[in-house]
Amino acid sequence: MIVLFAVACGTAVANVYFAQPLLATIGHDLAMSPALVGGVVTLTQVGYGVGLLLLVPLGDVVDRRRLIVAQLLLLVVALAAVALAPTATLLLAGTAAMGLLAVVTQTLVAFAASLAPPDRRGGVVGLVTSGVVIGILLSRTAAGLVADLAGWRSVYLASAGLTALLALVLHLVLPRRSAFPPTSLRYGQLLRSTVTLFARERVLRVRALLGLLIFAAFSTLWSSVALPLSDPPFSLSHTAIGALGLVGAVGALAATAAGRLNDRGLARRTTGIALALLAASWLPLAFTRSSLWALVVGVVLLDLAVQAVHVTNQTLIYALRPDAGSRLIGGYMVFYSIGSATGAIAATSLYAVAGWGAVCTLGATFSCLAFALWALTRSDIPAPGTPGDGAPGVRGGLAGRDPAAERR
Repeated sequence: MIVLFAVACGTAVANVYFAQPLLATIGHDLAMSPALVGGVVTLTQVGYGVGLLLLVPLGDVVDRRRLIVAQLLLLVVALAAVALAPTATLLLAGTAAMGLLAVVTQTLVAFAASLAPPDRRGGVVGLVTSGVVIGILLSRTAAGLVADLAGWRSVYLASAGLTALLALVLHLVLPRRSAFPPTSLRYGQLLRSTVTLFARERVLRVRALLGLLIFAAFSTLWSSVALPLSDPPFSLSHTAIGALGLVGAVGALAATAAGRLNDRGLARRTTGIALALLAASWLPLAFTRSSLWALVVGVVLLDLAVQAVHVTNQTLIYALRPDAGSRLIGGYMVFYSIGSATGAIAATSLYAVAGWGAVCTLGATFSCLAFALWALTRSDIPAPGTPGDGAPGVRGGLAGRDPAAERR
């Protein structure tokens, strides 16, 4: 079941990133200007951000199994629309819908966390989240290979077929009931309660800011690393550059141990060590132009660190209020999206005017800011064996909550 959740998460989130290596081909096929074809990526990300705010919280009020299957089936329709789009307008509309529905990934993460025993929740979240990160890292490689074989439209048709198959399998095997009964909040109250949760939960606010900073660093690397690699002295092909995602996947897989460490009550230590590794990763990355081995070491360290902190963040956040898991994870992921967008825009702009060294300085700055935030707030994280630190048998801050007060 955990593997199925991970595969479904990776497949869904990969749709958000398929277009990145295909933009030139798509633009040529549909006679789109460079500025217009860039809107494919922008609208997909905007759709994803809107979905985090408007769709993911629904997991706390409706049957998650039905919600997941319905979103996957609608995602199949959006993917088919993109694959068959005859005009730029229909393509852009389809990509926006695709991004909106791809947030089913976060509903799956929240569902997996709710089904896991409290003493294994960190490990389960770690394994499922590894599917998300691997889906992101391998999406560009897979898209390039399939497009070379059968054209860019085949990428989305293949994904539509796989998504439909996953919808059928999940419909058959997912539990029909969640661990926690749906809340009685109305939709407007549900959205407002997400803001209320941020106001009440300091751990949520701190971990959301950490998520913003680590994904700004992550995006700083992955949105710009193709630029120095495609220039002399390497002049690597798109396929070779895309294969770098395989290296990053190694680091992502290794970081699944972070979830198990969190289950042992080591969230503080895991976060601090991972953030130190994140800052240190930019030293070998700075030597990318002179050594591919330095790049490989830096990529493994960076992806390992980001994944470790991300898994720890989600486990701690979910433990605060398991009955509000979808709202907590959806709200946290909004900060992830902001960080990813900030890193991408800043890195590509900075590379154009100041080169790779400036990009590495930017990534190191994001990383050091994250470490400083952890150092200043680590005393706010519950000690091992208390609610919210992933300690075995603890259900976070559920005891003593007043649902009626939350509705008010």
